Amino acid sequence: MEKALLVTIKIKSESSEWQLEDLAFELEELVRSCGVKIIDNITCICPKPSPNFLIGSGKVKELSILAQELQADTLIFSHDLSGTQQRNLEEEIGKKIIDRTQLILDIFARRAKSPDGKMQVELAQLQYLMPRLVGKGVLLSRLGGGIGTRGPGEQKLEVDRRQIRKRIDKLKDELKHVSAHRQLMRKKRKDNALPTVALVGYTSAGKSTLLNALSDANQVTSESLFTTLDPISKNVRLANGENIVVSDTVGFLHNLPHHLIEAFKATLEEVVQSDVLIHVLDANNPQVYALKTAVFAVLEELGISDKPIITALNKIDLLSDAAWLARLKEDFPGSVAISAKHKQNLETLLAKLQENFSSRMVELAITLPHNRMDLVDLFYRQGKVHEIKYQENGIKIKLSLPRTLAEKLKLDSKI
Repeated sequence: MEKALLVTIKIKSESSEWQLEDLAFELEELVRSCGVKIIDNITCICPKPSPNFLIGSGKVKELSILAQELQADTLIFSHDLSGTQQRNLEEEIGKKIIDRTQLILDIFARRAKSPDGKMQVELAQLQYLMPRLVGKGVLLSRLGGGIGTRGPGEQKLEVDRRQIRKRIDKLKDELKHVSAHRQLMRKKRKDNALPTVALVGYTSAGKSTLLNALSDANQVTSESLFTTLDPISKNVRLANGENIVVSDTVGFLHNLPHHLIEAFKATLEEVVQSDVLIHVLDANNPQVYALKTAVFAVLEELGISDKPIITALNKIDLLSDAAWLARLKEDFPGSVAISAKHKQNLETLLAKLQENFSSRMVELAITLPHNRMDLVDLFYRQGKVHEIKYQENGIKIKLSLPRTLAEKLKLDSKI
């Protein structure tokens, strides 16, 4: 197993809600998601970043000695490094150096299962590598493999900038087709008058567990970060009979690199195009306020922070302090405290969703001929039948139905 020495850095000149110990903990969680053995986590506070090494030269010498003593294979930094800083550190320490973005990309490469997901990961990797090329070529995967070397096909290639640009352009073109296909699927849902809801939140907040609890998704859930990379959508039926589509997407992270968001636009379109967002927030995490800030930073980057948002304070089954939950409810007005794992208070959450879509439903009282049982079946599937009577002159029905479907069928006998 690859052995890694972690280096957690806090830059004083960079404003952040994150404390050094929280940054260290998150870095360890990310590294564990890669199946790498952590031999130590060195923390340091820098007044300002050094252009040559990011950290001071004295700290670099200290890390070099420690890496040799602990027989580390790799040093993983909690901060992003420039190409120059990464090369200088590798030359000075004599070990493989991985920065935060490389670490995230390695996790993404492990998680990507669908062709779409793999293309998005490859695009993000190439966009990361592009400014780091030296001379005419670069070895995309280092000899020896390990963390940070998982790329498209896991092959060792020497390519020049022109070839990488061509590959980037090709991937972008292919992802446009993916986007067009998803747009077609969304149009079909809109034509069927199905409202859409997207689950958003910090990675490991419990979005996949919530989707499983609301539907028959059977999404894989795990304590490790970024379990879900490829989006999944499922139908959920509200108490008033309305069907909605709920989508689970990739988790967010603080200081998520811009090019990473750009590369995953095809996946995040489910979030952009949704009618309502459910922000799943880990109420048991002491950094809950910083997590909220990080999520909204990504929503702002996507230009959708003004969408209707319902906050779901998840994992209340892990809370022992009632005062903490009361404070969260006060600080997040209109939020719903839930436990997705134990399906606690999900009816309240669905009722909140129903409020957002109440104007889309219309109450009807109609009479159908006996030969239109196909419509009766449709009403049971797409709405809620309150009362049905089979009489000689026809089938009398009182029901709730999506307004767009009622208009499409030209049903206007409102109660």
